Amino acid sequence: MTHSKLTRELAVTFANVALAHVTREYPGKMDHILTGPSDIASPRTFHPVFYGSFDWHSCVHGFWLLAKILRIYCDLPVALKIHALFDEHLTQSKVESELSYLQRPLQQNFERPYGWAWLLMLASELARHKEVENKHWYDRLAPLSRFLAHRLGSYLSHLPFPIRAGTHPNTAFAAALAIEYAEVCGDSALLARVRARMKEFFGSDVNCQALEPNGNDFHSPLLIEMECMRRALDPVDFLEWVERFLPRLEAREPRTLFEPVKGIDQSDPQTVHLHGLNFSRAWCWRRFSAALPNGDMRREIALNAAEAHILASLPHITGDYMGEHWLATYAMLALSA
Repeated sequence: MTHSKLTRELAVTFANVALAHVTREYPGKMDHILTGPSDIASPRTFHPVFYGSFDWHSCVHGFWLLAKILRIYCDLPVALKIHALFDEHLTQSKVESELSYLQRPLQQNFERPYGWAWLLMLASELARHKEVENKHWYDRLAPLSRFLAHRLGSYLSHLPFPIRAGTHPNTAFAAALAIEYAEVCGDSALLARVRARMKEFFGSDVNCQALEPNGNDFHSPLLIEMECMRRALDPVDFLEWVERFLPRLEAREPRTLFEPVKGIDQSDPQTVHLHGLNFSRAWCWRRFSAALPNGDMRREIALNAAEAHILASLPHITGDYMGEHWLATYAMLALSA
């Protein structure tokens, strides 16, 4: 079976989609607490870097998408536009304004933990850029990424139980991205803290049932947990954990994890999440496949499940802004896994 890949043509499409929304201020949905009349202002006032893409976290991972495309296909004609965007937005003063907003009274939970994790993912992608002229982007973002790395580590340390939702609060997704940041950017303290906490949260899970999808899921709680534990455990321990966690994968059970969602209303801001669920599952299946030894029959099972999910939603990235402002990011996760 041929498996979908990130082609130059798709990269151009994704880049153009992201460039069209990361600086589009309206419509905009703010996660904002008013403390007085002076707090009534536009997204751009409070977020001079990440004011577009309908909401802050979507703008952040829109920047991640563009940074990843620039690294993989640095010779695309659209690369000049990406360079200009990053030079304009990732300045010291604008990043300082974003940081100041996070330090405002009553905003300590702003975008917790989903937006924090995506900001760390953006930082890790910028750290991977080898071109000397691009390195200043990572350095300029560093005050914000270091601040959120500390805030996320503290949050996970004090969280009494994991959040297993298929939406933004999901603990395993934030932890998986935090682990990637910690590995790439050399934050050994965060890496140790997150891995230890995930083992406490998920290490004893056995024979888990798939009570999904819900009507607004864009993550599979089970597969995201599996991907998180792949990063938290060493390879041998991970394979042993999977045997306990989802012991019937060879029989394609639970069945729902292998069946992509179809017939989704792209104009509904909640049900359009289900396209993201398809891409997110594909991302997890592909990562899982790569972690299995040669000859393990679950490899092809996982790859085929990933392909079915990608094909179900790849034609639907554009068409309505409710999906257009974020779905390409999740397609990139799946296709570049």
